[in-house]
Amino acid sequence: MSIRLSQTAHAQQFLEEASGNLNEAGNPRTKALIYRILRDTVNIIEDLEVTPEEFWKAVNYLNELGKNQEAGLLVAGLGLEHYLDLLMDAADEEAGKSGGTPRTIEGPLYVAGAPLSKYKARLDDGQDPGVPLFMQGQVRDTDGKPLAGAIVDVWQANTGGTYSWFDVTQSEFNLRRRIETDAQGNYCFRSIVPSGYGCPPTGPTQQLLDQLGRHGQRPAHIHFFISAPGHRHLTTQINLSDDPYLHDDFAYATRDELIAEIRFSEDQQLAREFGVEGRFAQIDFNFELQPTAAPVEQKRMQRVRALED
Repeated sequence: MSIRLSQTAHAQQFLEEASGNLNEAGNPRTKALIYRILRDTVNIIEDLEVTPEEFWKAVNYLNELGKNQEAGLLVAGLGLEHYLDLLMDAADEEAGKSGGTPRTIEGPLYVAGAPLSKYKARLDDGQDPGVPLFMQGQVRDTDGKPLAGAIVDVWQANTGGTYSWFDVTQSEFNLRRRIETDAQGNYCFRSIVPSGYGCPPTGPTQQLLDQLGRHGQRPAHIHFFISAPGHRHLTTQINLSDDPYLHDDFAYATRDELIAEIRFSEDQQLAREFGVEGRFAQIDFNFELQPTAAPVEQKRMQRVRALED
């Protein structure tokens, strides 16, 4: 298309007006963001010769995305949430901040206010017939010093690949707990081996991924917030070593340092010591936190989350 309307003085003033830059009211940061979005959008329309039919199809897609509450799923699937991690990693490197367990995406399924336990907890409510999982480890600083009283906030999917609160068939806070580490920085919990899962097959996220020739599958994983006074809050997750999608996660969350070896066992004597029968699994995983004196770095990033004020 030879027409470049966006380059004319009239069009540029129109975008300034539409984004609020020609008035004194409103929020300057919001205006700057909206102006850039409008400017880049009209450039896309012109550069790629977007037709009115394609434009309104995209508008309807956004309506469907919101109706299905899949915006958080889509930004993970398009790699945008992972890209934010890459930017924060680059900023850390530039500032000379290094060490500690790597961050990775939070995802959209955290629920605040899970029950708090001292040192050990049971995550599952006993209703899922999944393989029992026993996980333990230590929270320490980058010098290897144990962090007593650290909070391990953990959440995971069940064997059907769904999460409590979002899946109303599960009990409240099923597979969600907060665990306070003991004097040696240790934590442990009993749970079930989670399942990997995929995007809803008929939802708007998978529909777009289909157009990109991509799957929407995630490997089995367990999410964590790890926090302790005087240390940077950590948002991370571990991916289980035996999953076929381990290095093909549609959300790009896998990092080599976050692959947890899961060990399955049929040892019935050990099973009885754990209080279970039959096959079970074990994971050992330690977390390391970077020190910081900045209060804002000791708290998790602000965003809208279920049940969070």
